[in-house]
Amino acid sequence: MTGQQATQPPAGERAYERCLCREALDRFRDLVLPQSEAARQHFKNSRIEFLKAIRSVIDERIEHLSASEQQGTKVTVE
Repeated sequence: MTGQQATQPPAGERAYERCLCREALDRFRDLVLPQSEAARQHFKNSRIEFLKAIRSVIDERIEHLSASEQQGTKVTVE
């Protein structure tokens, strides 16, 4: 087995270079996040809904900025 093969994570896991911050985050997640599958699913759905809300705000802002501004009225002068 080569060194490159040995560092690849198991299927379904993300590849992260280990560092103090990442290890602290892992420990925090293990201590704080719920262990029941129902609670995990609820938090997952909550994150999805939060991201959808952000997407909605961004879409509204894009629509507002993309709308052509109303121009003045054309008046004929004699």
